[in-house]
Amino acid sequence: MPTLVMKFGGTSVANLDRIARAAKRVAFEVANGYDVIVIVSAMSGKTNELVGWVNETSPLYDAREYDAIVSSGENVTAGLMALRLQEMEIPARSWQGWQVPVITTSAHSNARIEEIPTDNINAKFGEGMRVAVVAGFQGISPEGRTTTLGRGGSDTTAVAFAAAFGAERCDIYTDVDGVYTTDPRITKKARKLDKIAFEEMLELASLGAKVLQTRSVELAMRYKVRLRVLSSFEEPSDTAGTLVCDEEEIMESNVVAGVAYSRDEAKMTLISVADRPGIAAAIFGPLSDAGVNVDMIVQNISEEGRTDMTFSCPTDQVLRAAKSMEDAKASGTINFHDLVTDDGVAKVSVVGIGMRSHTGVAAKMFKVLSNEGVNIKVITTSEIKISVLIDRKYMELAVQALHDAFELEKAG
Repeated sequence: MPTLVMKFGGTSVANLDRIARAAKRVAFEVANGYDVIVIVSAMSGKTNELVGWVNETSPLYDAREYDAIVSSGENVTAGLMALRLQEMEIPARSWQGWQVPVITTSAHSNARIEEIPTDNINAKFGEGMRVAVVAGFQGISPEGRTTTLGRGGSDTTAVAFAAAFGAERCDIYTDVDGVYTTDPRITKKARKLDKIAFEEMLELASLGAKVLQTRSVELAMRYKVRLRVLSSFEEPSDTAGTLVCDEEEIMESNVVAGVAYSRDEAKMTLISVADRPGIAAAIFGPLSDAGVNVDMIVQNISEEGRTDMTFSCPTDQVLRAAKSMEDAKASGTINFHDLVTDDGVAKVSVVGIGMRSHTGVAAKMFKVLSNEGVNIKVITTSEIKISVLIDRKYMELAVQALHDAFELEKAG
């Protein structure tokens, strides 16, 4: 039988009623003739509760025990889902990461999946099991210890299983009914996309659209796993949600697929840095070592051997970034006159694979923002994305204006 992977996030399995609702969706796909692998998250709020208990018990905790504790939330959900399916007379059983086994690296709390052997689950499918309910977010290290995969780990688990088992599709059930052209809370004109290319979804995910985690989209793109994002609160349907797929599957699309934003950005500028070979490495090496997630980078024109270097990072990493720069200055690694921080900015981006073959997108974006009186502080571009830093107070205005200008409420 063909295999389907279905992933249910924390809000979709938040209580017994929602687990029962999710089980009905699984039964719908079993009735359609699929062997189903269900990946479940912990019930909403449970992982945070477990993390809180760990921190309260041992602030400088053993990472191996941390993983043993926080992975237990998924085990509970998997068992409850299997029981619910059995009550519906569907042959199902739960699987923990070590039983599959999901083989990972030893990097506790942020492990990466190395291999998913299919023999154990396929053997049970051969014996009549119709649904394997797998605890997401977890695996087993070469040392035989339970590991967890970090933020978005259940999405990554689902895509990895779909790749390993050659699944027809991987359905990600969330509390939203698909991927939109922008955040519907900012503009009511936001439209649900029927299809979106992997590359576009990857950019949107990395820019702050929280529908899918970046790692899971990267994995899906690499292994050509067709992803479908849909709501667990709507009636089952074969056409619901948004399909994330290869560019070739999308016949015609708008030049711009969506407008993304990231609210909590900061702009930091090193004033009067020595302009010499290796200066960029001397600046961004310490930032990397300090765990600062640098995004946009701009270097000004050099004057008399000195230059200014501007970069952006999340606002909650500003203090860490500032300390790493002051430490580098104190050690003589770099020399700068001043460090100026603007933590009142936001990043707004337009994304679309159509940009590859259409000119004028950047010019149009800049003109729209100019007409709205929005000043651009920093610009970066890639083949399918243009991002700008602007004052945070203009963020919603910019998103709405760009959504209107590129007519994203209309289908391509």
